[in-house]
Amino acid sequence: MRSENEPESRPEGLLARQRILALVQSGALGAAAPIEPSQLQPASLDLRLDAEAWRVRASFLPGRGSSVAERLASLNPERVSLSGEGAVLEKGIVYIAPLMERLALPAGISGAANPKSSTGRLDIFTRLIVDGSDAFDAVPARYAGPVWAEISPRSFSVRVREGTRLNQLRLRDGGAPLLLDAGALRARHAASPLVDQPLALRDGLIVHVGLTGAAGEVVGYRAIKNSDVIDVDRVGGYAAADFWEPIIARADRRLVLDPDAFYILASREKMQIPADLAAEMAPIDPAIGEFRVHYAGFFDPGFGQGADGRPAARAVLEVRSRDVPFLLEDGQPVGRLVFEQLADAADELYGAGATSNYQHQGLKLSKHFRA
Repeated sequence: MRSENEPESRPEGLLARQRILALVQSGALGAAAPIEPSQLQPASLDLRLDAEAWRVRASFLPGRGSSVAERLASLNPERVSLSGEGAVLEKGIVYIAPLMERLALPAGISGAANPKSSTGRLDIFTRLIVDGSDAFDAVPARYAGPVWAEISPRSFSVRVREGTRLNQLRLRDGGAPLLLDAGALRARHAASPLVDQPLALRDGLIVHVGLTGAAGEVVGYRAIKNSDVIDVDRVGGYAAADFWEPIIARADRRLVLDPDAFYILASREKMQIPADLAAEMAPIDPAIGEFRVHYAGFFDPGFGQGADGRPAARAVLEVRSRDVPFLLEDGQPVGRLVFEQLADAADELYGAGATSNYQHQGLKLSKHFRA
């Protein structure tokens, strides 16, 4: 029995929206401007750019005992103002930007970051950095201090401004992630299907690329080089044909990836994320293929849940071959979806809010392009 002086135990796992809100209210998550309700996602918090960014010649990590600001100053960076109409971040250039949010995490609470879905679909390489860190996208427990974003547009130059949201933060109570093993995934799938295809497991749920389609059907998109600037905060403002070359289904159901190109593809399987779990797309064994899939890897609880209880959304895949042309075939494994237990079931599921742009999606470009 717990004594009166013993602290009350907390359920471990990823924090859902209501516990993230409690951290905001306690001051553990603060910001230069009040945190807006729309920043709170079912299992993550959207992060906002502050009023400036710095153009640098190389990516970096501060390392133990050093701050991001100290490392930044040593690179003689060029300041870029993000106030007002903002600024254009040129593709191929690395920028470091302070974020509005500031952390004072309590004991036992750590963080992990990822680009937002729309950021990944624009091929904007974005990573979180904190003081004293020797790893990107990771925030240790008890961290107190500023947070920064490394930003490097790859396919398109983009306009951003103070308040633009490029990445998101998940928070975890406890030590190691509470990942579901193969037995737990099989039991979940038997009770309520996680995917609409036979379950394939390998340190998570294997995701396969879909390249099958009727004659003339679009099965993917390839970014057009030397396109116009995209304003990241302008929703539905662009014609897809000005930025993307459609990939038409072939009879042999194949696609050769050019290492200089960026592709939007979709998974063969439809999927859904249960209300008490969250998921993340993780790299598959590099021995299987020389390509990278899904820069923006977070899947919120409720994603893909159909009205009939069946999986209703495909995973959109942001694909780039690494060093050499690579042949993809329909049904080829391209990633794995790992499922993690929430500390508490989310009080709002993906699809319930106004910012759920990709619920029940098939192959879909980012929200910036008109249907």
